[in-house]
Order: sequence, then C-alpha cells, then structure tokens
Amino acid sequence: MSKDLQKIEAFIANHHVLTLATMGEELSACSLFYAYDSRSNSFIVASSEDTLHIQNIQQNPKVAGNILLETKEVGKIQGLQFRGVCSALREGKLKALYFKTFPYALAVAPKLWQIKVDYFKLTDNRLGFGKKLIWQEPSL
Repeated sequence: MSKDLQKIEAFIANHHVLTLATMGEELSACSLFYAYDSRSNSFIVASSEDTLHIQNIQQNPKVAGNILLETKEVGKIQGLQFRGVCSALREGKLKALYFKTFPYALAVAPKLWQIKVDYFKLTDNRLGFGKKLIWQEPSL
C-alpha cells in the first residue's frame, strides 16, 4: 500500500459522514454515515431505494463525494474528494462491517450500498499549504 493511500485511509478512519453527489435526471447531494473497507477501497452506506440519490445511482452508478474537517484555521484544513461506482451491497463481510460500526442500524434493517472508490484526492494543509495526496486505482 502506498504511503499516500495510508494517509488517506487514516483520514477516512477519523470521520464517519460523507457527502455523496449523484447524477440522473436530476442532480442530488446527500450526507451518509459510512463504514470503510480498506481491502476493497469501498465505503459502505445505508439508504432507501426511494431516495433521489439512489434512484440516480440506479440510472448512473458513477458517483463523487467528499469528507471534510470543518475548521476556520487555514493551516488545519483537510478534505477528501473521491470518485467511484455505487451498487447494491452483496458481500456478507461488508454488511457485518457496517453493522459493527453502526449496531443501532440493525433495528431498521436498512438497504446497504457499496461505493467502490477508484480515485481519492486528499488536501491536507498540515503538510503544507494546498498539499494534495492523490491515489488512483491502477489500470488493468
């Protein structure tokens, strides 16, 4: 694993909400709790099929999003942008990861989705103003 990806995953581990942007007949952005699986570079999220963002995903599975540290101190700014493909979750281990992270969600038995990330860009001003760390899924 690259050092950049290690730093990106450390940032992901310190947060629990992402913003997801989708495009279908209408644009949509929403906030979702996530669990992250480093083996598959995937966010696992819960959402109902009747939401606009999931309806968009069913038309166009390509998504983008971000996670940010909210601060007014320029030297502490951190934010992650990502792109990937979202689909209904099928793997049992990833379901277990989500419910381990959010055990109270079991009570509502949510529909789970997997965002398989192929691109990360982390801005981290603690490493220098405007410092960017980029990771991309290697081409096959």
